[in-house]
Amino acid sequence: MQLSGSNFKGIIPGVLICAVIALSATFLSEHYGGPQLLYALLIGLSMHFLSLQESTRSGITFCAKTVLRIGVALLGIRITLGQVSHLGMSVGIVLVLAVALTIGTGLLLARWLGRPMEEGILSGGSVGICGASAAMAISSVLPQTKENERFTLLAVVGVTVLSTTAMVLYPFFMQLLALSPVQSGIFLGGTIHDVAQVVAAGMMMGQEAGDAATVVKLFRVVLLMPVVLLIAFFYRKHAAAATAGGGKKEKVPLVPTFLIGFMVLVLVASTGMVPAVVVAGASDVSRACLVIAISAAGVKTSFEDLKKLGWQPVVMLVTETLMIAVFVLVAILLLKLGQP
Repeated sequence: MQLSGSNFKGIIPGVLICAVIALSATFLSEHYGGPQLLYALLIGLSMHFLSLQESTRSGITFCAKTVLRIGVALLGIRITLGQVSHLGMSVGIVLVLAVALTIGTGLLLARWLGRPMEEGILSGGSVGICGASAAMAISSVLPQTKENERFTLLAVVGVTVLSTTAMVLYPFFMQLLALSPVQSGIFLGGTIHDVAQVVAAGMMMGQEAGDAATVVKLFRVVLLMPVVLLIAFFYRKHAAAATAGGGKKEKVPLVPTFLIGFMVLVLVASTGMVPAVVVAGASDVSRACLVIAISAAGVKTSFEDLKKLGWQPVVMLVTETLMIAVFVLVAILLLKLGQP
């Protein structure tokens, strides 16, 4: 959505609504615990009637699209190429395969369950990469249909709940298996969906496990850029084919701008010249943008819309979560990843 002086005032009411919802979700999370993004989504869903008003619609759409892309781009400031290279070749290959296998599983499940291919891509990408953030980023380059919007919201709810459940259960599972702190960190960072839950679960296992989990998770976040780029390229070709066949012409950028921003910030962070306070500030802004964007997505969707999706998406998300957990654990045990 392009901003100009003529429509800037028009988006203010909708932006303020989404900001208030985001602040409310932050307050609830900080004072009572629980996932901030899930609170934002649920409060947004309860405010669906606001999206039906002409005075607020444009601002809500602005938050759901433009603010989202700003938040995703700013994720890059937290990642350096040094962190990625520090993982080692074996761990990096396992994580790439895990993400690819999870997305592939999503596509197969979508086909078997009679769901659209887009749902397989979105569910697999959100589980395989970084939860709600990946779901929103992938959704932004998929065809902008009402069905995809509904599924995106359900995916956000699903991966947030599953990620929180994994945060509580996986550390106990790691203790039962008697894995080393680094191995536990690799498993937690390679399987839990959202960054915040990865950090929390890692810290339950100690500082060494927490550091390993964070670095592994950031590598998965790096994979967001090539995955979204490939998806955008695929649908760009699809749109071009539709245009050639007489369909409506749609302008689709070769590389989404927010992905360019993401990679530029990774390169800037890799120079080591960015002060820690700037990285922390940009990370906070990124998180705030994502919370606002999910608030907006919630406002745009009704509970009735989510009910229409049925049980199949839940089966997809749970199966993909179990699949990536089993794959990463088997890889750790067989390849002795992180073994002292």
